[in-house]
Amino acid sequence: MMYVLGISAYYHDSAACLLKNGEVIAAAQEERFTRKKHDSDFPTLAIEYCLKEAGIKLADISYITFYDKPFVKFERLLETYLTYAPKGYRSFVMAMPIWLKEKLFLKTAIKKELVKISKLNKKNLPKLLFSEHHQSHAASAFFVSPYERAAVICLDGVGEWATTTVWLGDKNRLELKWEIDFPHSLGLLYSAFTYYTGFKVNSGEYKLMGLAPYGEPKYKDLIYKYLIDVKPDGTFHVNMKYFNYATGLTMTNSNFDEVFGGPARKPESTLTQKEMDIARSIQVVTEEIILKLATSVQKELKVDSLCLAGGVALNCVANGRLLREGPFKNIWIQPAAGDAGGAMGAALATHYQYLGNARTRFEDATKGSYLGPKYSNEEISNFLKSKNIPFDYIEDDTVLLEKLAIILEAGNVIGWVQGRMEFGPRALGARSILGDPRNTKMQSIMNLKVKYRESFRPFAPAVLAEDVDKYFEFKGDSPYMLMVAPVKNEHRINMTKEQESYFGIKKLNVPRSTLPAITHIDYSARVQTVTEKTNPRFYKLIKAFKNKTGCSVLVNTSFNVRGEPIVASPEDSYRCFMRTEMDYLVLENCLIDKSKQPKVNQDDSWKNEFVLD
Repeated sequence: MMYVLGISAYYHDSAACLLKNGEVIAAAQEERFTRKKHDSDFPTLAIEYCLKEAGIKLADISYITFYDKPFVKFERLLETYLTYAPKGYRSFVMAMPIWLKEKLFLKTAIKKELVKISKLNKKNLPKLLFSEHHQSHAASAFFVSPYERAAVICLDGVGEWATTTVWLGDKNRLELKWEIDFPHSLGLLYSAFTYYTGFKVNSGEYKLMGLAPYGEPKYKDLIYKYLIDVKPDGTFHVNMKYFNYATGLTMTNSNFDEVFGGPARKPESTLTQKEMDIARSIQVVTEEIILKLATSVQKELKVDSLCLAGGVALNCVANGRLLREGPFKNIWIQPAAGDAGGAMGAALATHYQYLGNARTRFEDATKGSYLGPKYSNEEISNFLKSKNIPFDYIEDDTVLLEKLAIILEAGNVIGWVQGRMEFGPRALGARSILGDPRNTKMQSIMNLKVKYRESFRPFAPAVLAEDVDKYFEFKGDSPYMLMVAPVKNEHRINMTKEQESYFGIKKLNVPRSTLPAITHIDYSARVQTVTEKTNPRFYKLIKAFKNKTGCSVLVNTSFNVRGEPIVASPEDSYRCFMRTEMDYLVLENCLIDKSKQPKVNQDDSWKNEFVLD
């Protein structure tokens, strides 16, 4: 029996992933256990979960692989500071103590943490390996994809040096074809605009994407003129005159401010049309670069299938456009495309590239991304009873799901926890908040009373896979909510002339389709296709809703409030449920009615507990 453990840590989104003879059997982010969003600490609890899931001890593992190479990253840091010296001295002075104390001697630090977990002597620990950052990304996408041979494009902020890499995956091998290096980075360019529009870097990029449809690409030409030189093949060169991210403590500088007519927006201040137009402009530029890159890669490698990984691969609007307009027949995206997925890639790179094992399975091997912990009805009931929480236990699934369909049709919001928790940033029907997409008030209720987040943020539809083309201009699979597709014309509601003249947030409350809660203002939706094979219980719930209403779509958003990691345990779920205006909570077969719960002090304590993202 061969066990390989992959870990990512110390930058953001620490995680662990365990392979058994090459099969992914468990994976989770540390944030889900510590309740600290994007937790970067060593993933002790995630590792302990993986070991528990497999029923093994750390001593049973053959290899442990870290997802990047700290010495190479340190080399890049030093070389960058030397290149830009004396500029960036303050940033250099702040960074060096951390590197010299912790990150440079990562091997020793990791071994210390593993000793704590295992109680083993350092000499008896499993063999410790280090994968390159983009190699981990590429492996995380290709080796669990359904393709025997495919192109792989990795796009992120920066690994050790690489920001963009292109690979050819063939059976059990990955061959690096070419790369673009720091500081020329599409991910950091997008993050610079995230910073400039007042959102938090490394977590607010999806807000920028959601804001884009409210604006026009008025600044697109300025971006191409001053900030980035893009070649016909999609390769690019960033003009560092306008950025601070190489050495500074901010992403942009005064030159950037001059181009875009003023300083960065202050976080939490009022959004203006300017931010909306800037968001649309950088989104369009990003899409155009990705399309050019994909076109040149397909011509070069002459393959029909593409795998994507790296943080930029979470840009589902660009992914949808790539599928519709790009040269590849098939596209598969790692659902944990960011650094968390690097843990999975590190383990897979060891199994296939380092050990040379044959790859015999050519199917989606991530198991729907349901790789985290699950809780039995007995565990849940014991928790609820121990806290004197009123609940109904409905043993018959059919009865429960039919009851939930009635509850949803009545306009209620449900917290839904069942099966194994998702790995990656998306809730996919295991730790979700659900609602009726036909309800015209559902988006504002969920945003303002449940999620406590910005009103412009769109929600995703979970749809029965066999019915996806009844509602959306989309054919195929999108199980990980990583593709945006247009709502079909027959479901759209045409705007009046007055409504068409609206600008910005005023557009928000105009219903765009017969499914207003999941239709963004540009008539798009971030689609999740649900199959009985991958998530049978969630599938049956949507089916029950379809039987009751004729609609085979549900609103599906992650079970958390703003700034909080997605819930993991029944205790996390109940706490979040009671802090919001959700109406019902389902924990496996236990149904909890908000109206029957003891009154709690509805204060804003969660805002102090969680740092707003």
